[in-house]
Amino acid sequence: MATTLSEAYRDHPLHLHHIIPLDFSSLRTLPDSHAWPQSEDGDGDDDNHGIGSPIPIIDLMDPNAMELIGLACENWGAFQLKNHGIPLSVVEEVEEEAKRLFALPADRKLKALRSATGATGYGRARISPFFPKHMWHEGFTIMGSPCDDAKKIWPNDYAPFCTIMDNYQKQMKALADKLAHMIFNLLGGISEEQKRWINGSTNNLCEAVQLNFYPRCPEPNRAMGLAPHTDTSLLTILHQSQTNGLQIFKEGAGWVPVHPHPSSLVVHTGDILHILSNSRFRCALHRVMVNSARERYSVAYFYGPPVDHVVSPLVLDSLPRFRSLTVKEYIGIKAKNLRGALSLISMLKN
Repeated sequence: MATTLSEAYRDHPLHLHHIIPLDFSSLRTLPDSHAWPQSEDGDGDDDNHGIGSPIPIIDLMDPNAMELIGLACENWGAFQLKNHGIPLSVVEEVEEEAKRLFALPADRKLKALRSATGATGYGRARISPFFPKHMWHEGFTIMGSPCDDAKKIWPNDYAPFCTIMDNYQKQMKALADKLAHMIFNLLGGISEEQKRWINGSTNNLCEAVQLNFYPRCPEPNRAMGLAPHTDTSLLTILHQSQTNGLQIFKEGAGWVPVHPHPSSLVVHTGDILHILSNSRFRCALHRVMVNSARERYSVAYFYGPPVDHVVSPLVLDSLPRFRSLTVKEYIGIKAKNLRGALSLISMLKN
């Protein structure tokens, strides 16, 4: 039987102090545990900084959409996507369910606390152990059906949450399948066997939905919503509420805010696509800032091949930059080396 994404994380347990979030509703000052060094390249209250976003906004109905997506993946590792086919009602419903969940008292949310060896449920960001300070963030992770965790929180009223999350996951997978086909066509040279997993069963696909909540923060300039990192996924599709916070790092420009664009979804590339494309496509380094005036919500859909799938750099007229390995093996390497995983599989000599 194939290993699932959830099972792939069992070999990399976390300590409970890296899982249990603070009860942010009771805080009026920033605790030292969440106080980061002040940043000189951006602050939390950036709602009014800049007009528009330099991150490309791509219309999926544009005849040149595939080429534009390729350029965005090469230059940014991220883009905003409009006319993507996901009904607005689907996105609004999932955001409302996220708000309903995170508004619950802490003791209710803790009933679905992620276990030390688990990958689903309520808790801190999984990247927490790699940073000296905690993040101003609460999360809820779904892999497969959300019902087991939802029943712990709403024993008699879990069905609406499950139905909405299942539908959202189904719709996001269909969009991700479409984008993956476009990206693979751009790369060229990928055999039908290597991309057979696209449009396949979700039973062992590396997919997850992550609900994120960033409460109002008393000192946003000294806090961090989500610390800088890249995603392990092939690609990530993100819905963000109409509150600024997400930033993408671009060489030569620094941290660039991704201003919410109505009815658009943010797409950014992950490590698996970076490896597969032999570094042609970036893996987007991103972070989330917080502010004192507004709460922020986001819903991330992570998408990638099955954990037993072998990822090999596509080499047409150059040498491979990375060694081939399974998705599960890479998850294990990154679970121990968040920021150095790619260098550890690099084939380039120093």
